[in-house]
Amino acid sequence: MAQSDIAVAGLGKVGDEDAEYLVSLIRSIPGFPKEGIVFRDFMPVLADARALGILMNALEAALPVDADSFDLVAGLEARGFLFGPALAVRLGKGFVAVRKAGKLPPETVKQSYDLEYGQATVEIETGSVHEGARVLIVDDLIATGGTANAARSLVEKCGGKVVGFSFVMELLGIHGIESLGDCPTSSLVTMPA
Repeated sequence: MAQSDIAVAGLGKVGDEDAEYLVSLIRSIPGFPKEGIVFRDFMPVLADARALGILMNALEAALPVDADSFDLVAGLEARGFLFGPALAVRLGKGFVAVRKAGKLPPETVKQSYDLEYGQATVEIETGSVHEGARVLIVDDLIATGGTANAARSLVEKCGGKVVGFSFVMELLGIHGIESLGDCPTSSLVTMPA
């Protein structure tokens, strides 16, 4: 797939030159992790100070809701851990880690969800989301929406409310964004699945 297959609608607020620079660093790797899948690798973006700055500025500029409308940023394992804390610090918010099952030693709240090949479970520490907390969920990529919806269920089990979702990348044709219903969402770049 060519870089031209990547749309940068959510990057519009950072300027064309910066958007093009950031996208130029995203690698497309066909056949990973299995045949028929094109893996979009944005780790080179993180290794480049200019691109990382552009990315963080864009995430903040493209928030799907006003920063005053949430108390916490929740990041999904693993790459949501890279952006979530940095965004939380920029906005003066706390951060909650949504982990894969079995990674947190304290008592946790768990939520299972379906994968194309089975099931997975995510969890958060009990007490990390208090009753009435308003939460923005952040992740690197939305495909089917399974992990994002499981994270929303976790927040709700704890008495919190998800007010929006923010993604770096959105895979088109899989309908992950649609699975989130009418909850406000943003994504910086879109690309074919």
